[in-house]
Formats: sequence, structure tokens, C-alpha cells
Amino acid sequence: MLKVLVLSDTHAPRRWRGVPETLRKPLEHCDLILHAGDVCTTDVLDELTTFAPVHAVLGNNDGDDIAAWGAPLEQELELEGVRVAMIHIAGPKQGRGRRMGLQFPDSDMVVFGHSHTPVDMVEAGTHLFNPGSPTDPRREPMGSYGWLELDSGSVVSHRIHVIPRPPRATSRTGTPS
Repeated sequence: MLKVLVLSDTHAPRRWRGVPETLRKPLEHCDLILHAGDVCTTDVLDELTTFAPVHAVLGNNDGDDIAAWGAPLEQELELEGVRVAMIHIAGPKQGRGRRMGLQFPDSDMVVFGHSHTPVDMVEAGTHLFNPGSPTDPRREPMGSYGWLELDSGSVVSHRIHVIPRPPRATSRTGTPS
């Protein structure tokens, strides 16, 4: 059984200044890490490789340093017999499953990012998986990451895990500061 932690849109150093404490335990238990782009600095990828091997794709905020690290615009991997495609921008929500199915016809799952919105659904026969962002949830109430368990050509488990926002500091009067 291959345990895969899936990340996207970490946006370092503005949003990621090192592995968030809430990700340490999952990182210690994964066998592989997928990053669906908008890494922004190679420090993130280098830090993640201390936990497990990393596959990443380029996001629209990634530069030549991320490409030089080894991140292409898109990639297709075979992991425990499961064909996983990765891309940062999967386009508009409307028709996404059909488009991704046409772009990656041999894939069992398409991992993407960009929207910072978690997605785990099958549309038009294509399993779409966006982990959201662990550090920059934007319109979402909480950050998130993805977890996959793959074995013998099957996606045994696929989950989005939410990361509660840390409590806001309050002043002595009890109002948020």
C-alpha cells in the first residue's frame, strides 16, 4: 500500500515558512508526496524531500528555479499500478472532467491545484482531486491537504483533510487583535 500526501498552492515564503506543525504527522507517515504547483520556492520541495520522495508540477506562480528542480508543466505517473496525471490549472469548473479526461485519457486520476478549493469527485468518468491549500485557503473556511492510498492498481482511499486555522490572538479586552 502506497500512502501519498497531496499538496498544492503552498505559496512560500509568503504563506509557507516551513512545514506547518499540522502537516508533520501526515508527512512522517507518507511514502510519497505530490505537489500540484504554486510552490514558489525550492526550499519547500527540498524540505518535503526530507520526509519522502516528491513529484511536483509547475504552477502559474512558479519560476525557473522550480522547473530546474525538476517540476514540469504536467506529468503522468504510475503509482502502484494507478495512473495519476498532475497539472496545476485544470481550467473552469464547468466541463473540467471531460477536458481532463481528453487531456489525460490514460489516467485513473487527475491531481490539480490553482483554485485553493478542495475537490474529490468523479466527473465525466474522470476522478478529479484537488487538495486545496494547507497554508492559503482563501475562500475556504480552513486549509486542507489530500491523502491517497494506492495498491495493486486501485485507489483504495482518497480523502481531503481539513486543517483548522489557528485561533486569533485576542487583546486584554477579549476582542481579536
